[in-house]
Amino acid sequence: MISADDLAAEWIAAWNAHDLPRILSHYAEDVVFTSPASTRITGDPTGRVVGKVALTDYWRQALELAPDLTFTLRAIYRGPESVAIRYHSSRTGAEVVEALRRGPDGQVVEAYAYYE
Repeated sequence: MISADDLAAEWIAAWNAHDLPRILSHYAEDVVFTSPASTRITGDPTGRVVGKVALTDYWRQALELAPDLTFTLRAIYRGPESVAIRYHSSRTGAEVVEALRRGPDGQVVEAYAYYE
């Protein structure tokens, strides 16, 4: 399993490159992603996107709507099975935290986005 620092650096680099396959490479097939921002695209008021196929579709649409999106890493928080990445979003100007819980193989099985 890669370190929290390496995961955060690669995650930010993948997003800044707008490289969807690279972004998705960190996530398990049965991932559950929850974000208040997802409702704008999915219409699901729970904010949940379930499974890598649905997440691929969601993030493809999100990246198309934000071609100038970049993230600036602010901090990395480490947990026993998780990593939280705090970053600044150029698109919204917001500070964001993404909490990523990893399974035994290191793939992200749950992710939560928190916005200020």
